[in-house]
Formats: sequence, C-alpha cells, structure tokens
Amino acid sequence: MQNAVTKVAVVGSGISGAVCAAILARNGVSVTLFDSARGPGGRMSQRRELSEDGKELLFDHGAPYFTVTNPDVLSVVADWESRGLVAEWKLNFGSFDCSSNKFVNIEQQERQSKKYVGVPGMNSICKALCHEPGVESKFNVGIGKFEWIEKESLWSLMGVDGQNLGHFMGVVASDKNIVSPRFTQITGQSPPLDLNLSPEFVKLHNIPVYPCFALMLAFSDPLSSIPVKGFSLINSKVLSWAYCDSSKPGRSSESERWVLHSTMEYAKDIIAQTGLQKPSKETLSKVGDEMLQEFLSTGFGIPQPFFKKAHRWGSAFPAASIAKEEKCLWDKNKRLAMCGDFCVSPNVEGAILSGLAAASKLKGMLCSL
Repeated sequence: MQNAVTKVAVVGSGISGAVCAAILARNGVSVTLFDSARGPGGRMSQRRELSEDGKELLFDHGAPYFTVTNPDVLSVVADWESRGLVAEWKLNFGSFDCSSNKFVNIEQQERQSKKYVGVPGMNSICKALCHEPGVESKFNVGIGKFEWIEKESLWSLMGVDGQNLGHFMGVVASDKNIVSPRFTQITGQSPPLDLNLSPEFVKLHNIPVYPCFALMLAFSDPLSSIPVKGFSLINSKVLSWAYCDSSKPGRSSESERWVLHSTMEYAKDIIAQTGLQKPSKETLSKVGDEMLQEFLSTGFGIPQPFFKKAHRWGSAFPAASIAKEEKCLWDKNKRLAMCGDFCVSPNVEGAILSGLAAASKLKGMLCSL
C-alpha cells in the first residue's frame, strides 16, 4: 500500500476538483479522485442520449461555454487549447425580447469576449485532467464520511456504502454540500463532514444556490429562421437562455441540437411544488413541455423536435462567494481544502481559480513535511 504521506484525496470531478487534482499530480503528489457520478465534469458534463430510432445524441446540458479574463486562468486555457481540449466558439449571439418578439441586440462575433468550449464536449477538459499520470479516478463512488484520525494526523474516507476508501495526508473537496443540511434533505443522511472538525468551514453551512432546468432538444433540420446560435431571453418567466449545441466546434452535425435553460424563478417554483428530491419523470415531462412551448412561441416557426428531455440542476449557481481573497477555504492543521465556484465567482473561471488556489495550498504544505 502506498505511503499515505504522499496521498491526497480529491472529492468531486468538476472543473475545480479536476484542475486541482492534475496540478497536484504534476507536482509528484499521488491523487485519488472520487466522484459519485458516472463520469467527470460536474456542471461541465456531457449528456449522451438515444433517440427513439437509436441515434446517439450528445448534449452539453450544463455550462454552454466559458470566458476568461484572469491571467493565470488564461495561461491554463492556452495550454488546454494547445492540447486540443478547448476551442473558441466563433458565432454571433444576441438577446431576444419576448414582449416584442424581437431581437434587441445581435452581437457580432468580433466584438464579443472569446467564448471557449471543450472539444469534442464540455467534459473533455475534466476527462483529460482526471486521467493525467498520478491521478487515479474512481467514479460511482460517493463519500459517506470524512474522519480525522488525530493520533496519525491522517484523513480516513468512507464510502456511502460503508466501504473503507483509504487514508490520506490531505483532502480537497469541491462539493459544497458535504457540510450542508441540503445533503440531508436530498439523501436523508447526515452530511459527510462534521463541521466540528473544521470550524473554519462554517461558511459552507448554507450557501444559497440558484436552481435551473435544462431542456435538450434535437431537430431533423437546422432552425435557419433564428439569426443567431445562442441568445438570452428578456421578459420570459420560463426561459433565460437558448443555444445551438451542435454549432460548437468538434460536434456532430447529423442533427441540430439545442439546449434551453430555464429562469431561476421558474425552477424555484417547480422545486417549491415538488421538493428537492430527484424529480419524477412526470415533473420533468411537464417542465419539458412548458419550456418547449415558450421556445416555440418566439415566432420563428420552430418545428416540433424529434427528441426532448429535461434535466434539473438543483444548485446550478451559487448565490454567494465565500472566499474571494483566498479563493479557497483552507484548514492548515488538518490539510483540508474546499474549492469551487462558490469560493470566487459563479462561473467556470471562478471554479478554475479556486482549484488552482487549493492545489497551491496543499502543494506548499506537503513540500514542507
């Protein structure tokens, strides 16, 4: 068994956890990454669906793209671009007013900030980072308990099924729900991390979050009546954003695929009626019908799609930033870091910055041991 002194557990394979894991591994740290999902990506994951006739359909149903202004993140993204993991999405975008049923703004691509996407899917970046040398990734493994062993100065991790997952010198967690009552509301179990172990993390206790529904649509023919490939919606109670996912670089153009995002208010109303538990098929079907109807009512003569499926992001966007200066939460004595967009800013760039900060804290601490 490997010496625990060189081992770090990273919990969560979204962009923040994946960036942190890859940087630690490149600096000689042995990283084991755990995620309860089937694959990497978190809110940058890609969804694989099958149409009724068995056709494979891929959707980026979370973050549609990301922009970058921070120099540290720009250099990271330049590296990804050189490795073919990201590309620029060079198309025109706009804003559509549902009151007047008109576009009030169409931005020419040259005047926009660069929009980056993962290639061939948004999850490609996390996928590559999670499989870098020195990172052992374990999917379908949820963490049930983080236990601090004082006399050995080590962390012991246990799976939700009670399985012992090993001892680690340090832990990085990128899921804010590990200390939140929200975890109990969703699973019926106690949060995996006892706040008494790291009182510094009390800020995590109840970070407000904004929910969102995503609707994945596939059409047989291009929606050529829509003059842009992505647009925000103004004065709609149901939709906030629509984009042509198949127009991104590196995507299959066999069918035209669109993703719609609901407004926060609409998602909140649905959750108020149905609860935080996993939504039923009936709920998702109703949501899908309502979101599609709003899209069809834009007046572009949009035909019925041959595929339609809704997905709920229960905590799509954090409504607070809890570590803007430090960019991550850090318990030096127990070598425990918490990173994610909720630390810096509610976007991909914020998540990357937080992952870089957490890696820096652990790297510095482990080098001094």
